[in-house]
Amino acid sequence: MSRQSRRSKGYRPPAARQAVRRQAVRRQDPSDQDPSDQDPWAAGARPVDSGTCELVAEGDGGWVLYVNGAPSSFISSGDPLRLGFGYMQWIAAAIECQWSGDGAGLRVLHLGGGACTLPRYVAEVFPGARQLVVEIDAELARLARQWSDLPRAPRLRIRVGEAREVVQGLSPGTRDVIVRDVFAGDETPRALTTTGFLDEARRVLAPGGMYAVNCGVLRGLREAREDLATVLERFAQVLVVGDQATLKGRRPGNVVVLASDAPLDSVALGARLRSGSDAAVVLAGADVVEFCKGAEPREDPRSGPLAEPGF
Repeated sequence: MSRQSRRSKGYRPPAARQAVRRQAVRRQDPSDQDPSDQDPWAAGARPVDSGTCELVAEGDGGWVLYVNGAPSSFISSGDPLRLGFGYMQWIAAAIECQWSGDGAGLRVLHLGGGACTLPRYVAEVFPGARQLVVEIDAELARLARQWSDLPRAPRLRIRVGEAREVVQGLSPGTRDVIVRDVFAGDETPRALTTTGFLDEARRVLAPGGMYAVNCGVLRGLREAREDLATVLERFAQVLVVGDQATLKGRRPGNVVVLASDAPLDSVALGARLRSGSDAAVVLAGADVVEFCKGAEPREDPRSGPLAEPGF
């Protein structure tokens, strides 16, 4: 499930979150399942496999999806190019700076689906792309198909499963972009933040591919700095994107980390983001190293379970 910072400007405070329950891995696309009799746009909370979800109207045809009380995705019923959340705009801009045209041959893997807002955007901008969305919550994935006019397979597939397990099962060099946007409560499951997981992600990425990470920043920068330090252990080219207040630890929000084995155009990305509706700054080179100074990379545990409940 994707996640926007709880205190991001313009969104209502969440209700109390419920505990995430572990969901068994299922390989089918939820679009093949029988539709629910309940109106997917009905007001009020409704059950999903990981707890509850609720759509809250934001005006102008926009809705915010809350999962267990926390904002997860923005949905514009009539405009697939309206992303709503700033961090999604930053990731989308990064993809568009690296690829052009209709996206023929572009292969995108989304770890964490939510309402599939970013996959829907990519499908609109790059109609030739092929996308795989991995979402742990089967009911939420089914609802995403009902809320939005998502393309069908093979343009956009949804696979219900645990993100790391799915990545481990993919063939080498078969993805050009991997987006990690997975949360359990306020944090990304540790199994998706280690050098061991990044080794799997690098194996799946094609040469010149890009790895994009959404880091939630709620209680200081420690989590984001450790995430970045881990990425720097495995990728030669790394950028950091965020608003100034969040990057300085003065305000909760989101930090995006972009990584590749090929050059990333920080100048073009910075110019694009300065002119966007949710302005952000781009850190590159020595500024990236300085941002995570003192943070240690995360490693897989030497013993004990790797996966975390629900993911």
